Amino acid sequence: MTNPALAGAVALVLALALTPLCMAVARRLDIVDRPGPLKPQQSPVPYLGGVAVFAALTPSLAYDHAGLLLPLAGALVLGVVDDVRGLSPVARLAGQAAVGLGIAAVLPVRVGAPLGTLGVLAVTLLLVNGVNMIDGLDALSGGVLAASCAAWAVLLGGPPRALAAAGVGAALGFLVFNRPPARVYLGDGGAYVLGALGAVLVASAWAPGQRTSTGVAVLLPAAVPTAEVAFAIVRRARGRGSVVAGDRRHPYDLLVARGWQGGSAAAAYIVLATALGVIAVAAGAMHSTSGAVALAASGGAALLVAAARCGALRPERGLSR
Repeated sequence: MTNPALAGAVALVLALALTPLCMAVARRLDIVDRPGPLKPQQSPVPYLGGVAVFAALTPSLAYDHAGLLLPLAGALVLGVVDDVRGLSPVARLAGQAAVGLGIAAVLPVRVGAPLGTLGVLAVTLLLVNGVNMIDGLDALSGGVLAASCAAWAVLLGGPPRALAAAGVGAALGFLVFNRPPARVYLGDGGAYVLGALGAVLVASAWAPGQRTSTGVAVLLPAAVPTAEVAFAIVRRARGRGSVVAGDRRHPYDLLVARGWQGGSAAAAYIVLATALGVIAVAAGAMHSTSGAVALAASGGAALLVAAARCGALRPERGLSR
């Protein structure tokens, strides 16, 4: 399915059709997210939205990227198990690393092993955990990934472009049911799938024959979830706590604490991701590695300054998980 428009349309229709089914199954099996100290919803919300997202991506994966079905299915299973039973940080990280190594085994990059493999592994770990971290408000993670995949669809060519378009369609179809107030959540399974999809698309830009400027530019659409991980590590380390302990000092949490509506905070993230995507497309069009690096560095610096100003780098006192 090398036609991006067709790939996106098929993924959109499948996500629209399958998400309600996944909601019903989640309720029947009691796979729901219940209210709690770190949970903003007022009543249980079904998980398993990620199953519909993965199913929506399957036609594009099967047609042009069959080898990637296994690692992305592994990401889904890992996340669903974490939702249902809860995994230790070590088991979770080991599973995520296996997903990254699976992606690296399928997608060769211009830098040979072990550096190329380590690069794909690092991107996978960052995006899988980053998408999971921004999955804290209705429509936030799905909206950000839809914007990111749209930028990747412009930057990439061939089958990766069609897969990126399928990512847009799958995310938009899911957002119909995840918009505030959300009737379904991605769950860890969906966050892991979308994070792994992002890693696949970044790695595709590092394939032999791709321009270096494109390989740099694709990092910008990944900046929002990646920055979320970096900010969390910094503030949790500064607080001398566990870097895997949850908190409520994500930038979107701070916006809500200052009186923003959840939908407005999510929209701000989506606008930011869209802006970074536009900058990425401009960087890729420059055909200049130094120019692409400069634009990418500027985007990263802007995120760092914004995080520092809003307090996202300061440790939280008293609430952790």
